[in-house]
Amino acid sequence: MEKRQLGKTDMQVSVLGFGGAEIGFEGATADTVGELLNSALDAGLNVIDSAAAYLESEKLIGQTVAGRRKDFYLFTKCGATDGFSTSDWSESGILIHIQTSLQNLQTDYLDLIQLHSCGVDELQKGEVIAALQKARDKGYARYIGYSGDGEAARYAIETGAFDTLQTSISIADQQALELTLPLARERGLGVIAKRPVANAAWRTGQKPVNSYHHAYWERLQKLDYDFLHGDLAQAIAIALRFTLSQAGVHTAIVGTTKPGRWRENAQMLEAGALPQSDIDKIRARWHAVAEPSWGGEI
Repeated sequence: MEKRQLGKTDMQVSVLGFGGAEIGFEGATADTVGELLNSALDAGLNVIDSAAAYLESEKLIGQTVAGRRKDFYLFTKCGATDGFSTSDWSESGILIHIQTSLQNLQTDYLDLIQLHSCGVDELQKGEVIAALQKARDKGYARYIGYSGDGEAARYAIETGAFDTLQTSISIADQQALELTLPLARERGLGVIAKRPVANAAWRTGQKPVNSYHHAYWERLQKLDYDFLHGDLAQAIAIALRFTLSQAGVHTAIVGTTKPGRWRENAQMLEAGALPQSDIDKIRARWHAVAEPSWGGEI
């Protein structure tokens, strides 16, 4: 699998990473997670990303692949917890979250710890940044990052404090391509694309049951890209290649509870970068249709 250097870090990351949200929120079993992650690692995926907010996700990852710690880079996020029902942006709270994550993931260090979508107001106070820097100084994490979107993500880049940015980039979520990605590239930040296939929100032809997917469903109804009406696998391939073809994007985090699904995604990338003419059509449609309120989705 293709690997790219994650900004100025020393990490050569696979272009596909495993996102841990689904296994937490969809209640995956340890057996399923073990099959998912071990097969992915065997085939060259080397990024696993989770968060304190993703319910049992960190524990499932720790239970199943802690013994292979040297085979992958381990990222997680702090600040928000318990399915996003609570948050604590104090220095003490952040450090407690990180220590709990280390226990759940069964590791003594993280390759990357990220703030999980705190607002500009919290970033401006400086306490959350100081907490991550202290975690790095203590050896809890090698690098620190910000995960989020919009003006908060741009402010995070401007502080110069972070090594990476994790942000939403997809055919249904293109704000970052102008607001943050060029600046992140200029500053040398590693960029992790989340929700890179827009949750394939169009795949059933009906509005998804899960409200988490509704914003992308509604956007895609209006964007109405031609390729969404054809073969589903081909449409997902175009969406994924669009995200990974953006200059400055180093890895795309894809979540699933279905063994084999990530391998299908990897095969989609064998065709290489999406042709510039196709990228231009997708961007033109976005500029023609996108509403001012279509910001980055957390």
